[in-house]
Amino acid sequence: MKDKETARGHLAALMTILVWGTTFISTKVLLRSFAPVEVLFLRFLLGFAALLLARPRKLKTAGWRQELVLMAAGLCGVTLYFLFENVALTYTLASNVGVIISIAPFFTALLAWPFLKNERPGGRFFIGFAAAIAGIALIGLNGSLSLKLNPLGDLLAVLAAVVWAVYSVLMRVIGGWGYDTLLCTRRVFFYGLLFMIPALFLMDFSPRWEAFGEPVNLLNLLYLGLGASALCFVTWNGAVRVLGAVKTSAYIYLVPVVTILASALFLQEPVTLTAALGTALTLAGLFLSEWKGNRKEDKKNDRDIY
Repeated sequence: MKDKETARGHLAALMTILVWGTTFISTKVLLRSFAPVEVLFLRFLLGFAALLLARPRKLKTAGWRQELVLMAAGLCGVTLYFLFENVALTYTLASNVGVIISIAPFFTALLAWPFLKNERPGGRFFIGFAAAIAGIALIGLNGSLSLKLNPLGDLLAVLAAVVWAVYSVLMRVIGGWGYDTLLCTRRVFFYGLLFMIPALFLMDFSPRWEAFGEPVNLLNLLYLGLGASALCFVTWNGAVRVLGAVKTSAYIYLVPVVTILASALFLQEPVTLTAALGTALTLAGLFLSEWKGNRKEDKKNDRDIY
């Protein structure tokens, strides 16, 4: 039974990444008609509404301490992560952001040491991390042989990776409470939207509602709101609950791989030999990070950590 649950956790993480790796296409289409903060707020508002309709039941927590953890998860995983990432893209290259964001599993592993004692990663994880980052760097270059440094944008991308690591650890803690994953995700979305409101005023939130009359905009917003937000955050949070924060975060290595394959499939962008080598290294890094060694140690790590 435990093996089946673990397999479902890996499948959930993989399916989530397959969707998240293609969201750049929908975002790119929507940015023709909307500002980044408008796309961000509307997709999560739609996601929240979908989760409310799917499970109208109220989440009852054990008190204000748990509410503070949920608030922190919404602030980190929804508001700060996506704002840092979107603003970073205005200051630095997309390839830089893609490479830097992919170090989030490393920060997750570092946070696991003090906060998730039974998720402390071993040597295989860090070897896998080195291989994956080397591969992701090659994918980012994709034949250009230049990775330009843009201090402000790159720093914002690093901050995005850090807050996502914090979010992953917080969701591992939330998963230990035993509440419904969908209800917890909906509460996280609520707080994320709440913290996003000040940014709407600072970034001139004024969407052109008539633009939704164009089917291409409506369909892409539905994909981001219902698929990439509502569905995928539930499946990702479920995977974190089963696999743990460290193992689930390692799947982030696959985002650039999915992105480059989607670019080739939908945008007819060429895949260079450099990118192909980077893909192979990234997959090898993921395998090393997820590969099970000592079964006794794995069983020990599966015990309740809360």
